[in-house]
Parts: sequence; C-alpha cells; structure tokens
Amino acid sequence: MQDVPRPFDMCWCHWMAVPTGDQAGVMEVLGLLPSRPMTFAEAAEMADDDVHGLDNPHRLSRVFVTPEVDGWTLVIGAWCDPSDSGRRDDVLGLCTTLSVRYGSAQAYYFGGHVDGSAWLIAENGTVVRRYAATGEPDDALLTLGRPLPLEQEVRAAAGLPDGDPQTLSEDQRDELESVTFDLAPEIAAAYGVTPLTLSPGMKVRGTGLLALTPHPFG
Repeated sequence: MQDVPRPFDMCWCHWMAVPTGDQAGVMEVLGLLPSRPMTFAEAAEMADDDVHGLDNPHRLSRVFVTPEVDGWTLVIGAWCDPSDSGRRDDVLGLCTTLSVRYGSAQAYYFGGHVDGSAWLIAENGTVVRRYAATGEPDDALLTLGRPLPLEQEVRAAAGLPDGDPQTLSEDQRDELESVTFDLAPEIAAAYGVTPLTLSPGMKVRGTGLLALTPHPFG
C-alpha cells in the first residue's frame, strides 16, 4: 500500500524543496546516501527527535527524503537549515546547484513555538532571496536579494520600506522582525510544497528514504 503523506508538526522544522520527482538525482547533488525506506510517520518522529538538543549525534547526520509529492521532492532535517551558522554557506551552495539542474530549489527554517523563520530561494543558478528572522544578532547579515512579493506585502502593511534591514532604524528592524518571524510557512506554501501542510490527498510517487548526510556522525 502507498504511504500516505502527513504534516510534520515539529518544534523546529528545517527542509529543502525541489520541484522534481527525481529523488535519486536530488540525493546525488546533495551527496546523500540512502539508508532504508521510511514512512512519513516514521520520518516525522525521527526529525522531531533529532532537533531536540544541539549535541544530538543524529542532528546533522541524517535526513528524510520524501517520495515525489505533487511533483516535489522534500529533504527534511536540521542539515537543511539555511540560517544556521555552521550550515548556511553549504545550504546556499547546494540549493544554487540544485536550481541549475531543476530550475529552482529552496530551503527553510521554521520554529513552531515562536522561534523564528528563515528562507532561501534559488532559481537557475542564482540566489533570488535569503532572509532570516530568528532573533539572532547576525540575522541581517544573511540577507541576500530583494524582498519577495509576500515580504513586500507584510512590510507595506506595517508601514516599513522594503530595503536592506541594515539601512533601517533600530525600531524599524524590531518591527520587521516581528512581522516576518512566522512568515516561513506562508513563503514556502506560496512557492511550492511544504512538510508543514502535507496531507493524505496529495499525489505520491515512489518511496520515502532515510538518508545519511556527508556530515560525520557524532
């Protein structure tokens, strides 16, 4: 029986999204090694366990690679974090490379308990946008590209300009963080498929896989 998609309800969710059903090709670009088949339910439990504790030995060593879901392949796990200080450069490079092959590639972080958002969108080998609102001191330094249409809408509604966060006043930066802190799910849904809203009615082709990352275990 075909596995049924289910939403990932996690404290902290990190993922990449690629508009293709070429699961093997995505894994090849990312340097992932298949370990074993895994269901959505198993993956949701694993991913949630892995993000609890920065010293968790599995945190960066494994991910879940979905089967094709409505024409998309998702890679889910903390290794995909576009804003983490130890992962951001690699994730940017990997998404850029994926976008050369598949036209687009994205990476997201969302803290489900008011812990912030981050997004990275690459198209045809170019980073269109990277932005973080996580409450960390260097969030503004991650900003690349122009605000996306949805960002522009929330900024306009708050009376904020759409320029670089570093050009804003301190009060404006605080307000910008406030209106973008929970925006990742909306950005992700506007641009494709998100693990936060997976549902049984989605079209699935293939088998989900637990995969090992190039990051050393432990």
